[in-house]
Amino acid sequence: MKFLTWVFKILFILTFFHLFSLAQEPQAAPESICAEADRLALLGFKAKILKDTTDMLSSWTGKDCCGGGWEGIECDPATGRVNRLILQKPSERDTSIYMKGIISPTLGDLHFLETMIISGMKHIGGTIPVSFSNLTRLQQLILDDNSLQGYIPSSLGHLSSLQTLSLGGNHLSGQIPSIIGNFKNLQQLSLAGNLLKGPMPIAFKNLGNLQSLDLSHNLLSGLVPDFLGQLQNLTYLDLSSNQLSGQIPIPLCNLVKLSFLSLDHNRMTGTIPSQIGKLKALTSLSLSFNKLTGQIPESIAGLPNLWNLSLSRNDLLDPLPIAFSKGLPSLLSIDLSYNNFNLVTVPEWIRNRELSDVNLAGCKLRGTLPNFTRTDSLNSIDLSDNAFTDGISNFFARMSSLQKAKISNNRLKSDVSMIKLPDGISSLDLHSNQLFGSLSRVLSNKTSKFLEAIDVSNNQLSGNIPEFANGLNLKVFNLGSNKIAGQIPTSISNLDKLEMFDISRNQITGTIPIGLGSLVKLQWLDLSINIISGKIPDSLLAIESLRHANFRANRLCGEIPQGRPYNIFSKAAYAHNLCLCGKPLPPCKGKKQEKLGQ
Repeated sequence: MKFLTWVFKILFILTFFHLFSLAQEPQAAPESICAEADRLALLGFKAKILKDTTDMLSSWTGKDCCGGGWEGIECDPATGRVNRLILQKPSERDTSIYMKGIISPTLGDLHFLETMIISGMKHIGGTIPVSFSNLTRLQQLILDDNSLQGYIPSSLGHLSSLQTLSLGGNHLSGQIPSIIGNFKNLQQLSLAGNLLKGPMPIAFKNLGNLQSLDLSHNLLSGLVPDFLGQLQNLTYLDLSSNQLSGQIPIPLCNLVKLSFLSLDHNRMTGTIPSQIGKLKALTSLSLSFNKLTGQIPESIAGLPNLWNLSLSRNDLLDPLPIAFSKGLPSLLSIDLSYNNFNLVTVPEWIRNRELSDVNLAGCKLRGTLPNFTRTDSLNSIDLSDNAFTDGISNFFARMSSLQKAKISNNRLKSDVSMIKLPDGISSLDLHSNQLFGSLSRVLSNKTSKFLEAIDVSNNQLSGNIPEFANGLNLKVFNLGSNKIAGQIPTSISNLDKLEMFDISRNQITGTIPIGLGSLVKLQWLDLSINIISGKIPDSLLAIESLRHANFRANRLCGEIPQGRPYNIFSKAAYAHNLCLCGKPLPPCKGKKQEKLGQ
């Protein structure tokens, strides 16, 4: 043993002098030095990744991890030690780019690491390694949008230098550990989008430097604690989509730097405190989907920077504050939908403002649709579930920036062909009205390529399904419960982005076009309660993403396509046809006889 000790000492001395001599040589670039311990730690991580469609780790070859060739690796030029590990998916939309495996404990050997970002890989699972407690120089730990499981390890409490901790978008469970209170330098904390439960730990009050706190989309319960009002540096607070209850604590109104506050989708009760008017820096206030009562406090009108006010889905009462007519100079977006308001007409201070989003669904509005004076600023509007009867034909005419419109479940009577739509509209929902006429002008060669969703179901439309031109980008097309006749046009195959196709409860005749099977992105297909004949074409087997299909109550005959998902849908999806057979229905007669002959 003594002999081995001396060997290690000699090797250490030789290594020291070798590195010292390299440091003295001017021709040796310092970034070419790579500590062997760091290289082995990174290769240990690479070994735990079973699949890498990002192709980042393919660059991790050779002995020099600091030479600039290892993607996502940066080193301190003075020490030659790895200080930044950044593996971040460039595009959130591209689901084909990911890493699959676990985070190796060997990364805990990167003792000089200051930044670790392994984000957006979706399929990196396992637990957060306990060995991360060794990363005492770590300032940023970002592991969001992966598939990490288990508890947040208490050993992370040793990372006293942390300024950013982001573990959002994983499957972490258990309670938030109180050790997070040890992070005295922490400025940003995000644990959003996990399965965390229980109350917020009282240790949070120690986070005096905290600027951003996001605990949204978890299972947190209990009261919103008063001690959050002590975090005087908070500018961002998101506690939405949890199970929090009780009243909005008045101490929150002491956070004078707060610019974003969201408590929506919880179980909050009581009134909105009038002291909320003290939050002069507030730009966005979202209290929707709670059980708040009483009136909206007048003090909100005195918030000079507030551009977003969302109070929908509560039990708030009339009248709206008079002060709103002259206050809220920065307001751009307002949502008062589904409360106990009986507005009758859209208030003048809403109609005359330069707003981008107006949501007044379920506010007991009636009569003619409102005349907005600043129509060119409107981006989205929702006036559904009211009692409007007139004014739809020219309502959209001057809304040049409108992208989304929802005026469903009203009493609008109009020829749909007379409705003038903006060129840039992407989503139009007019279901459950009393519209009539043909869709031929709404969907034609002039139809905007921006249009992605149209729902005119449950009206009194007639005529045929119009032909579909090339280049349309429709994803949702719902004509259900009308008086549409004729056949499904073969040009349906042009809608290669279609995800929902519903023509149920009409008077459609003819057969199911074979080209319907080319719509491989289709997830919802409903052809039920029509007069469609022929067979269900086998070409539909190409639609592997289909989650719902209904062929009920037609005149279809022949064998149901024998492949998933068609042969595992319920029998009800095929009931009341002429002679459909094959799974999930009884076998076809020909098939039965064939088996007997064998």
